[in-house]
Amino acid sequence: MLKEYRTITEVVGPLMLVEQVEGAKFNELVEIEQANGEIRRGRVLEVDGDKALVQLFEGSHGLRIADSKARFLGRSIELGVSRDMLGRVFDGMGRTIDGGPDIIPEKRMDINGEPINPAARDYPSEFIQTGISAIDGLNTLVRGQKLPVFSGSGLPHAQLAAQIARQAQVLGSDSEFAVVFAAIGITFEEADFFVSDFRRTGAIERAVLFMNLANDPAIERISTPRMALTAAEYLAYELDMHVLVILTDITNYAEALREISAARKEVPGRRGYPGYMYTDLASMYERAGRIRGKKGSITQIPILTMPEDDKTHPIPDLTGYITEGQIILSRELHRKGVIPPIDVLPSLSRLKDKGIGEGRTREDHADTMNQLFAAYARGKEAEELAVVLGEAALSDVDKLYAKFAQEFERRYVSQGYETNRSIEETLDLGWELLSILPKSELRRIRDEYIDKYLPDKKGDD
Repeated sequence: MLKEYRTITEVVGPLMLVEQVEGAKFNELVEIEQANGEIRRGRVLEVDGDKALVQLFEGSHGLRIADSKARFLGRSIELGVSRDMLGRVFDGMGRTIDGGPDIIPEKRMDINGEPINPAARDYPSEFIQTGISAIDGLNTLVRGQKLPVFSGSGLPHAQLAAQIARQAQVLGSDSEFAVVFAAIGITFEEADFFVSDFRRTGAIERAVLFMNLANDPAIERISTPRMALTAAEYLAYELDMHVLVILTDITNYAEALREISAARKEVPGRRGYPGYMYTDLASMYERAGRIRGKKGSITQIPILTMPEDDKTHPIPDLTGYITEGQIILSRELHRKGVIPPIDVLPSLSRLKDKGIGEGRTREDHADTMNQLFAAYARGKEAEELAVVLGEAALSDVDKLYAKFAQEFERRYVSQGYETNRSIEETLDLGWELLSILPKSELRRIRDEYIDKYLPDKKGDD
């Protein structure tokens, strides 16, 4: 029998103080029952002697503490998991919201997860094809990696997220592939876009969706990504699936963290965010990976909007430290009509070398990737020079590089949200674009690959 406490002494915003409590634990679930039978839920944020500070999920509006009683449930927040989760839509607390029946769980799992033993981790090394050339060809995603997307307000990261969720696959693997999609603090319009896009394309059959809306309580925003990662861990490590987890928008998560920290009157860190934000983000991001002896894996793509497009803002800054690279969306490319507007030069996948080459993608991948980067960088310089000094100041070779940069953006990066390119198509397109340049400029590619793959050899010196 659970003990009930009628010793609620104070409520401030989403926080409630309960006194004379025995044996309360950090993160423990609490039920608050009012005189009219209404039940609200919360969790223990802090324990000091016989006092417990409880954070309310539904907020404290209309709560009468004089005739309310609190029950401490002896467990933290859990998610009921089952294979039947695939194809379903849940809210941020794991309740079904798609009109279907409730899930009958095969087991219940703590949403905070178990830390992965570093010695048991396996190195990420298998290529994941997203069908997007700017990612597959130049900033390759590898199974078990954490690769965030840095976006800005108003940029089309939602469309990019939906495209990746729809198209991603592990080539040459017999394991099932699943997508766990968590929308954190988004508008109803965005939530409707994601759900209808998944349904329209049939991608929902292999997906689990968690939707936390902007008008939901801040505490729910903290739980949503952990709900998603718990579902992913079950699918990956119990059902041997390759799971891609997409979390959007991490900025909304961090704002909720700041709101709760302010309510607790904690000493703020950079720009008002709590000093433990690095640890908190790491506790989520580090749940990605592969474990030795397990067939399944979790690959993460967190998406965040950089406030004022500032890469040094605490949220992208800390995310960059914890994760293995970043895909950056460019406002300038977006204005030019490049879809998706991925800026390949500052983007980086630190594990790309592990997932490419013979047996994974193709033997010429590494060389063509390096050559495309170098040629695009020089082409952008030539374009800037032409703006300052006029096109007449460019050498003939510089003019070819400028032409290459324009064609690269128009044909390679800008492919639209419905085009799904295989890695062979992406590599062949890269060779086609490199044929704009004289063969003597292709210094980063081995001669045997040039002879084998270059489509138009008339560009000979």
